This record gives sequence, structure tokens and C-alpha cells, in this order.
Amino acid sequence: MDGILELVEKIKEDIVQTVGQERLYVSFSGGLDSTVVALLAKDALGSDRVTLLNVCFGPYSFSKGIQAVLSLSAQMGLRLFFIPGEDEQTALMYHGPNCNSCTKNIKMGQVRKFVYKGIIASGANLSDSWGKTGIKFMDGFYSPLIGLEKVEIRKILEYYGVTIPKIGENYNREGCKLKHLLKMNVSKDFHARAVCFSNEVIHDILDQFEYERSIANVKIIGPLSKNIALVNIKPFPDKAIQDEIFSVLSAESSINEVWFADKPIELEILANPGIYNNMDSKYWVLNGRLAPEFSCPVTAVWKKSRNNKLHTFAVTGFRYI
Repeated sequence: MDGILELVEKIKEDIVQTVGQERLYVSFSGGLDSTVVALLAKDALGSDRVTLLNVCFGPYSFSKGIQAVLSLSAQMGLRLFFIPGEDEQTALMYHGPNCNSCTKNIKMGQVRKFVYKGIIASGANLSDSWGKTGIKFMDGFYSPLIGLEKVEIRKILEYYGVTIPKIGENYNREGCKLKHLLKMNVSKDFHARAVCFSNEVIHDILDQFEYERSIANVKIIGPLSKNIALVNIKPFPDKAIQDEIFSVLSAESSINEVWFADKPIELEILANPGIYNNMDSKYWVLNGRLAPEFSCPVTAVWKKSRNNKLHTFAVTGFRYI
């Protein structure tokens, strides 16, 4: 703990020197990284000079996530503002899954629009691509956790004695529901509804059974005309929970089929030419973007898309292997 105290003091000193007399706005998701930034900033600058900003995606945000943001801001005694981002995310995801662009252009972009004076802080660290650059300032954002590993960030949280409420979506990284729509979001009433409904209700059911999980999400895949719900839960639940999930999801009009990822699967992935022709891009999509959020091993068979409206990729089907 002595080493963590030294690290905390070092970061606080950096925050004081960097922010000077300005106000600090923390891009706040309610997750580990942004919460630690907020705690350090409050400790270094005082609550009057720190404000939390959360980009809210409306139905694409988990209700538990919004509750966590509200709970943590009250617990820390910091001002909180919600910034809308639903329409921007809907438009972006029309062209296929694109979390990196969402983070850069919507989450960061909406915060930048809101802040006309002051410094914006992010939770970038060695666990993400931005943090790996080692650049403390990037595009107007200051990253006090740059160069830190997750284990160090968790120890700082323990030092402050704060517990972060969890959704249960993924132990390592929780986010919005729309990232589980693995194809183009052409219709809000069909594609978006399926992913929003399924990924909200699955946690209601698991909480009802008091079921502990490290992963729980529903991937919506299939051609544009069909929504296939691929349920991912780790550890895999017993039959009573499976039956309840199957019953509720099957009754939803926007979902055509319900399957469980309870054994290794092969995904059929349609990719735009830029991804299809690049081995590194295909490797990242499968192993960096998709595999960490599946509850079973996944492989892929790739097809090149001729749809110029698909800017990234779409999972059009799967088979058990």
C-alpha cells in the first residue's frame, strides 16, 4: 500500500500542475478508470473544481449503468451533467459496429462540444489503444492514468475505499448495449430494439435468480431481415435460467431466433473490403473485438461485402463446431 500511496501522490501532483487554475471536466462512464480519475482529481483540486460529464445514449445505455453513474457522483460529492448522444450513435452504427469511432467521435466529441472552457480528463491507460500511445495530451484530452496497468488502477480504487456498482455484462469492460448489435443498425424498431431489449432483460432475469456471472450479453446477429439472439453467459447457467431467458426473448417480436453460446462456434462474418483484405484487421475484429465478449471459443469464416454502406463488418450467421 505504501507504493500505491506514493503513486497516488505523484498523480495528484501531476493533476495540480497540469490543470493549474482551470476547471477539470471528467469524461465519466461510471467504470473503473473514469471513477479513479474523478477520485484523484477531487483529492487534488477539491470538489468545486471538478465536474463529471456522462454521454448518455438513452435506450442504448444500461439502466444499471445510469444508476451507477448517479450513485458514484453522489458518493463522491461531485457535480454531474448528462450529455445526449443517442442520435449520433444511431447514425454511426447504421454503417456497422464501430466502437472506436464511437469513442473518438461521439463520446469524446460530445464532451468537447459541452466544454467551452477548462480541461477534459479521460481514463485512458495501458488497457486501451489511446493509453498505449503514451501521450498524456491528445485531441484536447488529458489522461492522468497514462502508463498505468489495470492492476495499479484497481489498487488506487481500493485505496480510496470506493466500490463500483457492476452491470454484470463483462468483468473487464462494460459498455453500451449497441456494441452487441453485430450488424448494421438500419431500423431502430427492429435491429436496435432487439439488442436493447435482450441486453436489458437478461440482467433482470439473472438478478432475479441471484446468478453471479463474469459475462452476460446477447449478441444480435444474422442478415438484415432476421435477428438471431446469441446468448452469452459465463459461467453457463442451469436449465431453469436458460428456459426463462429463452421464453422471454422468444416472445419479443423483434427477435426471430434464440440460441445459447454453450459450445465452440464459428461465426460467418461479412466484412467491407478494407477489413477483408487486411489480415491484421481481421485478426483484431475476431480476437480483440469479438472473442473477449463471448462465453465460448469462437472462430470465423470471412466473406467480402459488396454493400458499400457497410463500413466495418457484420456477423450474418453462426454454426456450432
